[in-house]
Amino acid sequence: MPASPVLLPDSGPLITLAYADALDLLLLPGWPVQIVDMVLHEVTRNQTPTSQLIGRWASTHRLPVVATRTHRHYLQARETPANAEIKRANLGELAIQEAMNDFALATPSQTGVFLFEDHRIARVSFMLPGNCRKVSTRAFLIFLEQKGWLPSAAEIERKAIINGRNFSQLRFPPA
Repeated sequence: MPASPVLLPDSGPLITLAYADALDLLLLPGWPVQIVDMVLHEVTRNQTPTSQLIGRWASTHRLPVVATRTHRHYLQARETPANAEIKRANLGELAIQEAMNDFALATPSQTGVFLFEDHRIARVSFMLPGNCRKVSTRAFLIFLEQKGWLPSAAEIERKAIINGRNFSQLRFPPA
């Protein structure tokens, strides 16, 4: 029997679900949820309306943190005065891609589900190994609704928006 896929959320879905007070939805399929170190850093490094909530949620559920070279390099470079303003854009996605590549190289290979909310990632240029999938927040919520685990995907979106989230209009896969 194949192992359950591992769910790896990017920062966007974590923030959206935190705005909707619905982070526990990530646990509904019963798949292991892991958080990539760079993503955790991205969503907790600054004081935001969701940073403490996400940090507490990850800690409460003892989510394994996937260590990456990307995050290690970021931390090392940040300590060098010349690199104090090191490029931060896309480092979470780069770290997730690194984790997914590691899943493909593991024996036996591990299936990863990358949960995202970014138009750039929806493009085919975001390369994932064959054993990994990318799923938008909206598609994940619809999946939960179709399984009968969530009464209304639209209600979660609505709650996030009402609470201040500028939720992606991305439809992936396209309708």
